[in-house]
Amino acid sequence: MNMRMTKLWLLATVATVVGTAACVGDHDLRVGELQTESRSVKLGDAKTVRAEIRMGAGEMKLAGGARELLEAEFSYNIARWKPEVEYSVSGTRGLLTIRQPERSGGHMGPRHYQWNLHFNNKVPLELIVNLGAGKAELTLGSLALRNLDLNMGVGEAVVDLTGDWKNDLEAHIKGGVGKATVRLPHDVGVQVYAKRGIGEIRAGELRKADGAYVNEAYGKSPVTLRINVETGIGEINLELAETSPVI
Repeated sequence: MNMRMTKLWLLATVATVVGTAACVGDHDLRVGELQTESRSVKLGDAKTVRAEIRMGAGEMKLAGGARELLEAEFSYNIARWKPEVEYSVSGTRGLLTIRQPERSGGHMGPRHYQWNLHFNNKVPLELIVNLGAGKAELTLGSLALRNLDLNMGVGEAVVDLTGDWKNDLEAHIKGGVGKATVRLPHDVGVQVYAKRGIGEIRAGELRKADGAYVNEAYGKSPVTLRINVETGIGEINLELAETSPVI
């Protein structure tokens, strides 16, 4: 069996497993009226924050621009999938969790599940994102982000790291089944270590140096984005962006 046939077989297997999981277990996941709610979380006495985000299936947008620590809007039409938001502070460190309730099962009718998350640009942040199935758009260049850990399941994600970075970043991005696009800045040093599974990694305009992919600003700018990427079955595209998004 050649590599292409192996990938197709694995994709079909994963799709079958995901489809089966959606039809068993808790069958009381009734599709109802669309509900939209807003949540705001104040920083409190925390000086740094660890944010853990877990979405099983749906669409997520995450960016900066919030006055508080978090300003979020959730919309969904399955009542038992109401997002759970918790925040606590220990000393000067805050812990924020946002998660989709772990209730699986079949449902009738079109499902709607979207999160729109905005974080404060000035709070030093550690971000852990776990995505099951769906789409995600993470625009992170305006945040005071120190660490990023992104784990993808089935679907697509765009991770935009362009922006005016004031601090170094350590990032780990693990792809699953699907496609991830990582947008990188021209004028901030970038060093990407890539581990290839069955899937593909496309490095675009980045050049190879000492076992990593780097841009022209690497080793010259005072700030460095150090990124580890790992493919599953899908693909990861590394793109150098000319301009930064306005957030």
